[in-house]
Amino acid sequence: MVALYKGGILNLDPSHPSAPDRDRFILSKGHAAPALYAVLAEHGVISHESLDTLRVIGSPLEGHPNMRRLAGVEASTGSLGQGLSIGLGHAFAGRLDGHGYRTYVMCGDGEMQEGQVWEAIMAAAHFNADNLTLIVDHNGAQQSNLLPRVIDYRPLAAKLRAFEWHVEEIDGHDMPAILRAFDSVRAVKGRPQAIVAHTVKGKGVSFVEADWAYHGKPLTASEQVRAFAELRGEPAPH
Repeated sequence: MVALYKGGILNLDPSHPSAPDRDRFILSKGHAAPALYAVLAEHGVISHESLDTLRVIGSPLEGHPNMRRLAGVEASTGSLGQGLSIGLGHAFAGRLDGHGYRTYVMCGDGEMQEGQVWEAIMAAAHFNADNLTLIVDHNGAQQSNLLPRVIDYRPLAAKLRAFEWHVEEIDGHDMPAILRAFDSVRAVKGRPQAIVAHTVKGKGVSFVEADWAYHGKPLTASEQVRAFAELRGEPAPH
């Protein structure tokens, strides 16, 4: 998301977030909404002050993105597996309306187990949706367990290529590699593209990296202090 919004990839004017020719970004894994809100604030679409209202009753910064309440949100997501189908609809609409925008969809690797995702993957390839890019946050963990213990569909990149998608497989924590992948997919013609980004859940916070159960678990006050210290590269407090 940082690469898209701050790396010069996404064509989006923060003063006109609903412009018809804007590029679209859809966060299919809607539970990652706090990251999206932070990036929208950094991009100037929403205010930094509003971030303090996350999940407060009445706030438009809900636990999952709500396009009816917040500028810059292209789709209301949270029911996993739907985002790629929505993104494909955006891509088709852009082509029918003669707009040159691109649509980017970020999915979690857990939701890639959903059948609707693969229906969209088949349709996108069949209809040559080359203005559609899928980004998969491939961290190997999901809410209830590690991905291989639920449904192990790996290798993902090989399966996407078998469905006639152009695929870039990268280290999702390597910003230069991310930017190169976006440059590469934008040059592809005639096929949808996917970026399979291998990531570590909770990257940069050692005790979160080691325990997938933090997926939906808030940090305690002492854990927050330790996490911020690690992210800043400071010695861990005793």
